[in-house]
Amino acid sequence: MGEHFHRSWRACVYLLTGLGSAFVTLLIPPVLGIGVLSTAVGGVGVVLFPRMLLGLRQWTEWHRERAAALLGVELTPRRMTLDKGVRAQWRRLRESRDVRRDLRWVLRQILVGIPAGLAAVTGTVATVLSLPMALLWWIFPADEPFRMLVSIPITNWGTALALGVGQTLAAGALTYWVFPKLAHAHATSVIHVLEPSAEELLSERVEELTESRADVLDAHGAELRRIERDLHDGTQARLVAIAMRLGVAKEALGDDAGAVARLIQEAHAGTEEAMTELRTVIRTMYPPILADRGLEGALAAVAAQSAVPVELRLGELGRLPAAIEAAAYFIVAEAVTNAAKHSGATLLTVQLSRYTGKLLIEVTDNGVGGVDESRGTGVVGIRRRAAALDGTTLVESPTGGPTAITVELPCAS
Repeated sequence: MGEHFHRSWRACVYLLTGLGSAFVTLLIPPVLGIGVLSTAVGGVGVVLFPRMLLGLRQWTEWHRERAAALLGVELTPRRMTLDKGVRAQWRRLRESRDVRRDLRWVLRQILVGIPAGLAAVTGTVATVLSLPMALLWWIFPADEPFRMLVSIPITNWGTALALGVGQTLAAGALTYWVFPKLAHAHATSVIHVLEPSAEELLSERVEELTESRADVLDAHGAELRRIERDLHDGTQARLVAIAMRLGVAKEALGDDAGAVARLIQEAHAGTEEAMTELRTVIRTMYPPILADRGLEGALAAVAAQSAVPVELRLGELGRLPAAIEAAAYFIVAEAVTNAAKHSGATLLTVQLSRYTGKLLIEVTDNGVGGVDESRGTGVVGIRRRAAALDGTTLVESPTGGPTAITVELPCAS
């Protein structure tokens, strides 16, 4: 009994407070409208409007916290900060789903908060003032008596006590049983409007993973460049120095040194083999030509060295993560090599373009077609390299040609 009374009291306070806040919320649409219109007046609104929405966020968060406290749930606070630069602030506001939720809440609070609050006021006033008002029946004129409940006139003390107590009990029962449900429904609607749906959470999670993947690709690219640089400038340089010393020692010993000369010769040959293998590893990790010439220059070199004429078409690629650059280089190199070996083509077309956060690679030849991946062609390697970066590969190679390999690699940063 006491617990339910406490819930009813909390619900009543919640609804009455919500009524006051709903009347304050009525001011928000015209204020935001003034902020938008002021963007055309000396550009004041350009700076002012994002701060208005920041204030709205604080206002909605207060209501969200109230609703969560009433429902007994824990919610993660929604923080909002202004980015540096007006353009960044407006882009953030334009893309933010939370801003749209805040604006929807304004309309919901006005349409729902005011009726719910007025119901709370009516119930509270009826509970508290029914009996005192009934006891003042005698001050009303006899021809216009005070009326209660279903317009029953009060003309004597007995009727006044009966109707006053009856209306007080009815209003109290209504407050006791209905207010918690009304407040619960209102708080649930607040959470529903301001909390993202399951679909929005999934979409936001995908965006977070996309951003984290871009960060991982950047970090991976930087690590590849560091390892390539360390191997090239450190390990390979020391192997070269050792090979030179062994070569000098071999020349100094001549052919008469017997077993020592043979050992030095074997060590020299082994060092040369190690350097060859090391250069191969370096090229497969992050081709030095990419670091020297960039992706455009590296692809131009692939085209120039091809046994089949290559027409290279490069769009505006912008800055790409190092891992994407390396993958694009190897994909094009593999596709060109395969076409030169197996297609019988007389012309290759390589086209790279970038759109909506993806790098599109298209390699087309006018050869005989009929690519069969089950035989372990280089297309399998292309497909695996693209899949490792969450990319896609489409191969169209009808018998008689032409063959078109299309690869999409995510490159948003």
